[in-house]
Amino acid sequence: MKVLVIDNYDSFVYNLVQYLGELGADTVVYRN
Repeated sequence: MKVLVIDNYDSFVYNLVQYLGELGADTVVYRN
């Protein structure tokens, strides 16, 4: 599964990306 995450310059985004990675998701982060 591929997930796009929009970074709004807060630390929550990277916690979410780490959690999704543990679940096996392929995450892509773009800055807002």
